[in-house]
Amino acid sequence: MNAVVGLELDFTNIIEALAGSGIGIFPDFIDSNIVASLRHDLLTLPAGELTPAAIGRERHQQTNERVRSDKTRWLEGDTPIQLYYLSLMTRLKQALNRQLFLGLKDYECHYALYQSGDFYKKHLDAFRGRGNRRITTVLYLNEDWHASHGGELLVYPEQSADVLHRVLPTAGTLVCFLSENFPHEVLPAHRDRMSIAGWFRIDDPIAPTVML
Repeated sequence: MNAVVGLELDFTNIIEALAGSGIGIFPDFIDSNIVASLRHDLLTLPAGELTPAAIGRERHQQTNERVRSDKTRWLEGDTPIQLYYLSLMTRLKQALNRQLFLGLKDYECHYALYQSGDFYKKHLDAFRGRGNRRITTVLYLNEDWHASHGGELLVYPEQSADVLHRVLPTAGTLVCFLSENFPHEVLPAHRDRMSIAGWFRIDDPIAPTVML
C-alpha cells in the first residue's frame, strides 16, 4: 500500500485487516519524503519538549522506568508536517467510520523516541470494556533499520504468550490494531528509534491519557 498524492490514500487494506484479524502491518504506507519531514520535525523539537513517558490515566499518571523508558511529545499541529499527518489520520478515521461503523470521534498521537537501551514492557493500550481507545496506530520513522538494532515491536494474541507478529520499526511502516485485543511490547533499542504512536477514540479527550 503506497501513499501519497496530497491526502489521497487508499485505506482499503487497513479496513479489511481491522474487519478481519483485527491487525494489519503496512510497509511503505507513506511517502519517504513525508517520513523524512516527520523525522526532522521530531529531531528539531526545542530542548525539553520530549519528556519521559508516563503510564496510567489522568490523575494516576506516573513515570516508571521499569515499565517504559522512552520519551514522548504529543502532536498538536504546531508545524505543517504535523498538520499533514493529523489530517491524514482524520481521513482514515472517516473511512473507518464509513466502512466499519465504529463511531470514532477523535484521534490523539505523540512522537516517541527510544534511545539506546530504551524499551516498553508488554501491555495493552485499552482494557476490554473500560477504555475509550479503540484502534492503535504506529508509524515508524527510522531509516536503514536492521534486526541487529533491536527495538522490534512484538504483538501477542489476547490469550497467549506466543508472538503473533514481530515488526521491525522500518521507516514508512504503519501498524494498526484493535487496542483492546493485542498485548504488545517494544524490545530494547540499540540506536535511536523514532515513531508516532496514536489512538482513535470513541470520545473527545479532556486531556492526553497515556495508558499505553
